[in-house]
Amino acid sequence: MKHPRLALALPLAAALLLTSCATPASAGAGGTAPDAPAGASFGSTLPGAPAGDVIGQGTVIDTGSGAELCLGAVAESYPPQCSGIPIAGWSWDGLDGAESAGDTTWGSYAVQGGYDGKTLTLTQPPILLALYDPMMREDPTDGRAGKATDDDVDAVQATAPDLLGEAYLGSYPEGGWVWLDVVWDDGTLQQAADDDFGTGVVVVRSALTEVG
Repeated sequence: MKHPRLALALPLAAALLLTSCATPASAGAGGTAPDAPAGASFGSTLPGAPAGDVIGQGTVIDTGSGAELCLGAVAESYPPQCSGIPIAGWSWDGLDGAESAGDTTWGSYAVQGGYDGKTLTLTQPPILLALYDPMMREDPTDGRAGKATDDDVDAVQATAPDLLGEAYLGSYPEGGWVWLDVVWDDGTLQQAADDDFGTGVVVVRSALTEVG
């Protein structure tokens, strides 16, 4: 896996921003940047903010400036280090599973709320991740092998971190597919990846999933 930063939470990201040679679109608006070059939809097309609640699983960390939900890699230090989505309405008071060291408090939780492309606003109490029973996700490949070549893997991993910015959480090849993890996708990034890299090459997985 090629990754621009160690301190992210995927088991990935503060804002759904994209950086590319094209002018980036607004994270909450969706759509394509007006000056995006042909064949660059993957770097210039953004998903709109979800209409309802989403849920994310990961490390919640607060270093004194507010709680964040880390969705990508977490540095194995003590205390741990990561950055993620700011959480509005978070309180550690009476919350099981929290640890503290110095100015840092953290724990592993399933967090539900509204997401505007930048901030996750709590609508339900967090659930200790050890007690959370998530719905099984459907296999987006239906068990089929993908068509990704080594060149495809290299192309995705070389471009996705820069094109997606902090929306990018990680990627790896498996079963003929390039599995690409992002903070949030409603199918927009998947369609853009299919358009640019071809169908049967990339599977885009959203760390935040819609509730219901």
